[in-house]
Amino acid sequence: MATFSIAAALLGLASSVSAHGQVQGIVANGEFYEGYSPSFQYSNPPPTVIGWSIPQDLDNGFVASSALQTDDIICHVNATPAKGHAVVAAGDVVELQWSAWPSSHHGPVIDYLANCNGACETVDKTKLEFFKIDGVGLVNDNPVPGTWASDQLIANNNSWVVTIPKSIAPGNYVLRHEIIALHSAGSAGGAQMYPHCINLQITGSGTTKPTGTLGTALYKEADPGIEVNIYQSLSYVIPGPSPIADAVSMKQSQPSITANGVVATGSAAPAAAVAASSSVVSVPAAASSSSAVVASSAAPSTSVVSSTVATSAAASASAPAVSAAASSALGLTSALPSSLLTSVLPTAVPTGTASGSAPVPTNPLPEGTTLQDLLDWVSYVFAQMFKDLESQQNEQNHARSFRK
Repeated sequence: MATFSIAAALLGLASSVSAHGQVQGIVANGEFYEGYSPSFQYSNPPPTVIGWSIPQDLDNGFVASSALQTDDIICHVNATPAKGHAVVAAGDVVELQWSAWPSSHHGPVIDYLANCNGACETVDKTKLEFFKIDGVGLVNDNPVPGTWASDQLIANNNSWVVTIPKSIAPGNYVLRHEIIALHSAGSAGGAQMYPHCINLQITGSGTTKPTGTLGTALYKEADPGIEVNIYQSLSYVIPGPSPIADAVSMKQSQPSITANGVVATGSAAPAAAVAASSSVVSVPAAASSSSAVVASSAAPSTSVVSSTVATSAAASASAPAVSAAASSALGLTSALPSSLLTSVLPTAVPTGTASGSAPVPTNPLPEGTTLQDLLDWVSYVFAQMFKDLESQQNEQNHARSFRK
């Protein structure tokens, strides 16, 4: 069983290199919060973040349009609530930073809120009722397939900004941020859904409590905005319910980042703040060396807590998926028992066929190679071969940096 788990994990690492993207960071009112990475499942304990956990999404995959009436469409495949939340005021701007997005995957970008009516950390996702606060679809269809919201996201350095309406009543909310890829949506089942959920505590003096729609009732497979041929001139209809009256559609921009995110333990607003770093460094690097502060609703008292981000989490905060692959290998090292890590692997080339999609090795291993040796090599190769790629992409990340 252990051997199968290791093989599955390593296959997941390989597939993640060429896949799409995930929300790797969130900026709320100028404060940076690390997003969730599936590599966190190999860390013990995993870092506390505000993005919902989707450990099965190692390949940065999608929810198929055939699964629109299943729980997976709510916050992604087998998603579970984040263990922390960010505190924002109604009227604040929230930025969702994607690690990457393919230019061929045209489609709308849609944002919803749902009131948790209690702690979002323990909410039943099937009871969340979402109301739309933003939705952008086809911007210009000349020439086809045109310019879409996803293209604006890419042009904005793989990021999307959304305003929390000022009228929203205070409370704990799930922000559901989604890209729908329509490049293969000309036939039934071709649309690809990429939902991600973030826990927010919204403060302010608003009084509006919009009615919402269950996640499993937001869309139907035959909706005109889901099954659509984008390779022709068209008038596109954004799927889902209409936006609330106070929804704000923003011009996409890149907010300044001034500090690590600071929130309080419990449901009350933070009583103190952690000082921002005085040096100008990129956010992924800062996440690995400073205290990323996240709130948890587990405790009733109001206090500021900090959670040091693990090495594997810091690596996955970098934009390229190969960094997550390397950090996952490191996480496996810390998660597996030492007796397994020090066991000597078979050196002969296997005979027969592999089960599933696993390739059969064609070259023997050196005599005496252990599992630890193999994982060390995987981590080293990814880190070295893609070092320059990471550096280039990190330099492009918004000026995602701390400023005094």
